[in-house]
Amino acid sequence: MTLPSHQVADLGLSGAGVRRVDWAERSMPVLRSVRERFAAERPLDGLRVAACLHVTAETANLLRALRAGGASVWLAASNPLSTQDDTAAALVTEYGVSVHAWAGMDPAAYDRNLVTVLESRPHLLLDDGCDLVNTAHLARPDLLDGVLGGCEQTTTGVIRLRRMSAEGELRLPMVAVNDTATKRMFDNRYGTGQSTIDGILRATNALLAGRTVVVAGFGYCGRGLAERARGMGARVVVTEVDPVKALDAVMQGYTVTTMEEAAPAGDVFVTVTGNRDVVRAEHLDLMKDGAILANSGHFDLEIDLNALESRAVEVNRGVREQADEYVLADGRRLLLLSEGRLVNLGAAEGHPAAVMDLSFAVQALTTAWLARNASDLEPGVVEVPAETDTEVARLELAALGVRIDALTPGQEAYLRSWHA
Repeated sequence: MTLPSHQVADLGLSGAGVRRVDWAERSMPVLRSVRERFAAERPLDGLRVAACLHVTAETANLLRALRAGGASVWLAASNPLSTQDDTAAALVTEYGVSVHAWAGMDPAAYDRNLVTVLESRPHLLLDDGCDLVNTAHLARPDLLDGVLGGCEQTTTGVIRLRRMSAEGELRLPMVAVNDTATKRMFDNRYGTGQSTIDGILRATNALLAGRTVVVAGFGYCGRGLAERARGMGARVVVTEVDPVKALDAVMQGYTVTTMEEAAPAGDVFVTVTGNRDVVRAEHLDLMKDGAILANSGHFDLEIDLNALESRAVEVNRGVREQADEYVLADGRRLLLLSEGRLVNLGAAEGHPAAVMDLSFAVQALTTAWLARNASDLEPGVVEVPAETDTEVARLELAALGVRIDALTPGQEAYLRSWHA
């Protein structure tokens, strides 16, 4: 059998990867039903898809659905630390995906792999953080010819796309998969909340009960994280720049203050804002000995790593797996997890498969919708059709064995009428 083009760590890991992918599939019944539908309908026949996604078992099941729908797929990693090398190998040998990713790749290889998948001359782009779209627009605009559109599944990526669109620079219709209700509720809130705590505990084995956890950002991800930290007995402090979100946190019973005031009190700091320099030099100077720093906000910019490096007189790499200890001039030690990158993927396995089941079902159905409708769309950020979100929620309820009421004809008529 001729294998697709690839650059992975070790194809010999394929067997372990298949077992990992099969295990994840057990918790992904909605995506499995989408794959079966795609196999029958072939909505992506003859289309090439370039993807920049976390190379995990859950992602593998998404790509299996796209392949069942008739697509050829090229995959690069959206984070240098999140790639599961056995999954990457299985995607190449068992599922026919061209993979260019391995765990721990350097920034140059990361950028090079993005260009490689774009050189497949794709019709559709699937992005996680907007790096693939950014690379195509800034480094290789010649490779945009023939691209019909794409999907973006992160808050950070959608923010970047909206900025590109506002400045008239976005040349494609890009669907904001992240902005669906199911994605925000399941993936951002429940997925990020649980997997971030999982990553922190794996990297530190710390007890959260009775300790102060500072959550920077109270969007959907921050809410989920704060809920789970409080559920484990932590005192949770929230920092925010948005008055509405800050008020929401106050009304939910959290202490809300500035990072400057939280810095001396915190035991664990987690950034989930999608912005840069949330934890800065002046905050590091106030933190207590042993404070833990982690990020779940996509890019490694939320904690000022240059300031941390400049203050350290000694750096003990790998004091625990995915944990580096920075010793400061006054003897204080600060523990940075996963190099300031996504702790839930660097130190753990990312969201549970049951969470990604919904997110990737929306992604798969939206990709098929985009393939059908791209010629009617203008460049810019496009919303996912409401019926797609509703369909995925319905399929998940059915998988859970949950029944809900249906509107009666009289109720439907009432909702359509403005008469009393």
